Amino acid sequence: MGNIILKLPGTSGKVVVVSGHYDTKRIPMVHFIGANDAGSSTGFLIEFARVAAKMHHPDDLYIVFFDGEEAVGEWTDTNSRYGSRHLVEKWSSDGTLSRIKALINVDMIGDKDLDVLNDQNSSPSLRDLVFKVAAKLGDSKYFLKQPNGIDDDHIPFVNAGVNAVDLIDFDYGPQNSYWHNEKDTMDKLSAHSLQVVGDVVLGVVKELEGQGS
Repeated sequence: MGNIILKLPGTSGKVVVVSGHYDTKRIPMVHFIGANDAGSSTGFLIEFARVAAKMHHPDDLYIVFFDGEEAVGEWTDTNSRYGSRHLVEKWSSDGTLSRIKALINVDMIGDKDLDVLNDQNSSPSLRDLVFKVAAKLGDSKYFLKQPNGIDDDHIPFVNAGVNAVDLIDFDYGPQNSYWHNEKDTMDKLSAHSLQVVGDVVLGVVKELEGQGS
């Protein structure tokens, strides 16, 4: 496995991280395309990097493609999130972790019927900032207010004390019936959903970079 990290330098000494996973699940006897999981986060990060590279950044901006988010078989704390768990250990040892101002993780954000969870495992201040930016952009309807909780690549960072938020739509098809099966195909996705999340994430990054240390 291998994480891919793009670093856009700033001058403050602080770091803002935008992340997602690019691996897809191997499901025996299933032709699993993974258009949303994890095609949407992969495509999102590529386009986000293209846009962000043209901008000035007061803080270092790290764009991270995690590998190994999916479990090999059944999901457990030790059989999942391989890339993010590894990076927390690495950044803890080299001092990067203490410089992170915020981490914004995206996952399964291409669904035509976009409804991003209000993840209670995420930092309350970052959740509030996401709601604030979404409201400013007129996109509040895509971000659920009802509390929920999700285990994703942000959790190792949360457990290490990092300010982190997870943006994930985990209601993919009727009763989540498109998730982790052959139904996760391109026709279920919407460029508009990706645009909404992209606008909000970029807005959150700008707000974070406008704040002091």
